[in-house]
Amino acid sequence: MSNVGALLVNRGAEVGDGIYVERTEQRELALEEYLRGAVARLPQLKAPAKRWQAVVDATCGLESRVTPLDDDALKNEFRAACFAMQRAGFEKSLVARSFAAIREASRRTLGKRHYDVQLAGGWTLLQGAIAEMATGEGKTLVATLAASTAAAAGIAVHVVTVNDYLAERDAGENMPLYEFLGLTVGVIKQDMELPERGAQYARDIVYVSNKELVFDYLKDRIATKGALTSHLRIQALYKPHRQAPTLLRGLHMAIVDEADSVLIDEARTPLIISETIPDDTGGELYATAIDFAKRMTSGEHFDITLKREILVKPAGLQAIEELSKDLSGVWKSSIWRRELLQHALSALHGFQRDVHYIVTDNKVQIVDEFTGRVMPDRSWEGGLHQMVEAKEGCEITGQRRTLSQMTYQRYFRRYLLLGGMTGTAAEVAPEVRRVYDLEVWPVPTNKPRRRQRLPDSCWRTSEERWQAVAKRAAEMSRSGRPVLVGTRSVMASEHLSELLTSSNVDHTVLNARQDKTEADSVAQAGQPGRITVATNMAGRGTDIKLDPEVKNRGGLHVILTEFHESARVDRQLFGRSGRQGEPGTVEAMVSLEDELFVRFAPGLRALCLRGFSEGHILPGQLLRMLVRLAQSTAERYNRNIRMNTLKQDRKLFEMLGFAGIQR
Repeated sequence: MSNVGALLVNRGAEVGDGIYVERTEQRELALEEYLRGAVARLPQLKAPAKRWQAVVDATCGLESRVTPLDDDALKNEFRAACFAMQRAGFEKSLVARSFAAIREASRRTLGKRHYDVQLAGGWTLLQGAIAEMATGEGKTLVATLAASTAAAAGIAVHVVTVNDYLAERDAGENMPLYEFLGLTVGVIKQDMELPERGAQYARDIVYVSNKELVFDYLKDRIATKGALTSHLRIQALYKPHRQAPTLLRGLHMAIVDEADSVLIDEARTPLIISETIPDDTGGELYATAIDFAKRMTSGEHFDITLKREILVKPAGLQAIEELSKDLSGVWKSSIWRRELLQHALSALHGFQRDVHYIVTDNKVQIVDEFTGRVMPDRSWEGGLHQMVEAKEGCEITGQRRTLSQMTYQRYFRRYLLLGGMTGTAAEVAPEVRRVYDLEVWPVPTNKPRRRQRLPDSCWRTSEERWQAVAKRAAEMSRSGRPVLVGTRSVMASEHLSELLTSSNVDHTVLNARQDKTEADSVAQAGQPGRITVATNMAGRGTDIKLDPEVKNRGGLHVILTEFHESARVDRQLFGRSGRQGEPGTVEAMVSLEDELFVRFAPGLRALCLRGFSEGHILPGQLLRMLVRLAQSTAERYNRNIRMNTLKQDRKLFEMLGFAGIQR
């Protein structure tokens, strides 16, 4: 058994043959799945503080011993503790020795001494749990505790971030600490060639985005024909000196930053490696389908559900048959006609430009609805992407053929040790337990919170809301306080920008069109009087540092302009204000025309519309009821999508396993 296996054996990890170490995937019976779901919904019984307090106290007790050590002695203390873990595992006294050395090394190299609550977060990661830590509590530094300890004990560590920029930034910031401790650090970026990727993955600690990581794992499976451990075992026996064809060294340990975003929000669809194949149908087919779909009338030829699903009616099928009667080829097939009409109507009515996608350089690029970021490597399947391109008059790309695919759920369950950090996980704790077998441990803040939640307001119409938001942002700016306005779409951010510009109010816009300057824009958002209008991406990864003058004037003011389907995303936005005990205020300014209310609480919304006329604000108690109903319905809907994705993936896995094929 490998050192990794010996270190983690007490956790029940299945380590295979030690060549390409990963957890063995188990098939679950329907009864097991039901029981897992039932147990996941039970409340946690153990007080979180008791889990880490002994380690925190022991680490603090060792501080006076490690502080006087010179650099060489400090490094030796760290290495000795981690070497002992190869036999004893993450034993508390050894982890305390490691943490004490890392804390002192961080003070010397980075000028940052880990807070006690950060020690608690580091211990949580080593226990294979998610540390829920508020925004601004230093999760990037927390990761260094677990990553350094595990790596020095012989474990390959992947620190998973939500994008390449954060991976490179976090690795660079912590590099002096890792180098002091004698650890090597790799960074994976999107355009990196395969040989360089392999060299980076060979290092002790690797910072990588979630998408790049899973895609590289799929490349390994393609290279070994889906049988990683058996393929490498045979090679080790017969060609021991030949370099392994894989990029990764195995799935030993992953530390997932923004864990709820990666493990939950992005888990609705599988990641797919595909190749472009010639599209024999040509662009004319899609353009013709779009033209026919534009002649269809909602209610007569098709219906649009509140979930944006398109339901073609018999009248629509009859109309498309009549319109295409003089055409040949696929138009002669009733199945193809229905499929083309379905996709064309979806492109026209289910996907909105500057909301679900943007057009850049004559290309359609999907926008992640949870983060507001562009996903340049993603495309809709089954011809839908080509249909949207035809709708926008863009160049039609080729169809895609799947080579390999995997859901985030199946991938991250394969790690021997999985931990994560996020500011918002309580709402999805049952799902995290059920799918990933991870507990969520709330970690207290280092300083008491001083953020104030001001009364929320809701207008009847969207335009009334935007006028009020523009006025409110300008008022706050004139008082010398910075303002962060969060929007749900590119379109909304640009509309508000137009209103501010027409009133000669200086501001900065940050959305999917400017995502390359995201970190710089957010980092400057704490200057006096600065107004930053941003989509949801502003809530993740980069701290807003306040000017000292701003703190005396009340701190950052955050305005939420539309509630999200997930209350977690709202909390992420509000969490930009009042970090590390700083002052700040937050408020929500929404309208009854917002998509959340229209789609997920139509009945209560209709009652609200009948009871209030334009120019009036919905009472706070009624607004809270409306938000609670809409978000709970939306969360249940999205959770069902994720669970169905997982079930379909498991079903496909079982079918392939029965046929003797490995994925």
